[in-house]
Amino acid sequence: MTKIAVVGGGLGGLAGAIRLARMGYDVELFEKNERIGGKMNELHLGPYRFDTGPSLITMPFIIDELFECAGVHRQDYFDFIPVDPMCRYFFPDGSIFNAYANQSKMKTELQHFSPTEIVAFEKFMLYAKRIYDITTDVFVLNSVHRLSRLLNWKTAKKLLQIRHIDAFRTVHDAVCQFYTDKRLIQIFDRYPTYNGSDPFKAPATLNTIPYVEYGIGGYYIRGGLYRLVEALVHLAQKLGVTIHTSAAVEKILHKNRKITGIQVNGRIVPASVILSNIDVIECFNTLISGYERTRDALNTFEPSLSGMLFFWGVRGRYDRLAHHNILFSADYQREFRHIFDALEPPDDPTVYIAITCKADRDHAPMDGENWFVLVNMPYLKEGQDWPEAVRTTRQAVLEKLKRHGFDIQDNIEYEHVHTPEDLYRLYGSNRGSIYGISSNDRNMAFRRPANRFKKLKGLYFAGGSSHPGGGVPLVLQSGKIAAEWIADNVR
Repeated sequence: MTKIAVVGGGLGGLAGAIRLARMGYDVELFEKNERIGGKMNELHLGPYRFDTGPSLITMPFIIDELFECAGVHRQDYFDFIPVDPMCRYFFPDGSIFNAYANQSKMKTELQHFSPTEIVAFEKFMLYAKRIYDITTDVFVLNSVHRLSRLLNWKTAKKLLQIRHIDAFRTVHDAVCQFYTDKRLIQIFDRYPTYNGSDPFKAPATLNTIPYVEYGIGGYYIRGGLYRLVEALVHLAQKLGVTIHTSAAVEKILHKNRKITGIQVNGRIVPASVILSNIDVIECFNTLISGYERTRDALNTFEPSLSGMLFFWGVRGRYDRLAHHNILFSADYQREFRHIFDALEPPDDPTVYIAITCKADRDHAPMDGENWFVLVNMPYLKEGQDWPEAVRTTRQAVLEKLKRHGFDIQDNIEYEHVHTPEDLYRLYGSNRGSIYGISSNDRNMAFRRPANRFKKLKGLYFAGGSSHPGGGVPLVLQSGKIAAEWIADNVR
C-alpha cells in the first residue's frame, strides 16, 4: 500500500488526508503544534472562549460534500447557524449599516440608508453572480493546472465566457461603476481582504466574493468553528489516518527527483508521496533542498495581508454590536498604502470585531462578551517594531471604539495578542501572512503554485498558498484537488 505523509494539520491537510484514506491509502499526518487545525483553532481565557482564525463559513456545500465523501452526514456532527445580520458596519460619520444575505432585508436596509442605491445593488449582484458562475467551475472546483480536468463540456463553456470575469479593472474601479455612496463603495471594497488583498490593486474578478456572502449566505457553527476541526479529526481517525501532534517536520527527503520521506523530530519516516499543507514558499525556504530556482521564483510573489489580533474578555453587554462588526477607517486607500506600500501598521485602522457569544451565550459569562478584534497588518520585513505596534494599535482601536460609544478600556478582564511574528511562529506562514499569496495581480490565479510540484515526483500541496487560494472553502477544496491528483498518479 502506498504510504502518504501529510505535513501540517490545517484544513487543507485534513481534507486531503480524509479523501486519501477513503481511497484506501495509508496516510500519516504530522502537525508541529500541540493542536490540530492550523489557523482555525480556539483559545480559552478564563470563562471566555474565542475562535482564533476564520470567523465565518461560506460556500457550506463544499464542507457538506467532504463529509459525504467520508460516508457521513455533516448534520450528525454540527449545525450551521445563519449569521443575521451578516455584518454591522460603523462609519466615521456615525452612520451604521446592517448587511444581510436575505435580499429583501438588504433592500429594506438600503431604503433607510441610501435609497438611491437599491437599483445599483441589484445590478451589482447580477454582475457578481455572473463572475461567480464562470469562475467557480474553472478556478475553484477544478485545477487550472490540469487540462484533463478543464477539457469537459461544462468548464469549456465557462472558459468561452472568461472575458466576462472583469480581470482588467481593479475591485475599486468596478465597485465605483455601480455605487456613488462612498460608504457603500467602502463596504464592497472590503471583500478582497477575505483573501488578503488590496481592493485598489486586486482584479475586479474578486467581486465574486460579495456574491458568495450575500447570494449564498454566511454561517457560524454552533459551539464554535473549531467544531469543524474536531469533526474532521474524528473522520480522519475513523478512516485510519494516524495523526501525530508536536511532530515538527524538519526536512522533506528526496533522491533522484523522487520523494523518499520526511525527517520528523530527528527520525526518518519513509513515504513515497507527501501532501504538504504548510505554506508553499516556506516549504521551499526551510524544508526542501536542491530547488533553489523554484525557491527564488516563489519568493518574488507578494504575501497577503497579515494581522494583529486582540482577544479580549470584556465585562458588560454591548447590544449595539452584532456578531460581526466593522469600524471603518476614514481613508481606506491610505490605509492600504500603509499596509502594502510602506509595510507599516496603519495609523487609522479599520477594526473587525467578532463576538461569538451573540450566537453562543456560553462563550462568555452572562455579564461579559468575547471580542475577537482583528486589524489588518503588513507582512513581516526587517526593522518592524511589533511591541511598539501593539501599543499604538491597541490605543488606536480603543480610541476608535470610544468615538463610536464603546468605552471598554477599563472593562477588559482578559487579553491575549497575536502579531504577524506570532502568526509566523505558530503557523509557518510566509512572512506572517494570513492568506498565503496576495491577489494584487490579475494573473495570480494562473501563477499561484499548483497542487503538484512536477519537478519532484510525489510532492503535492494543499492550503491557502496553493491553488485555488485562501479562505475556508478554497483551502478545503485544495485538499480535494490534491487528493484527486495523487489518486490519478499513484496506483
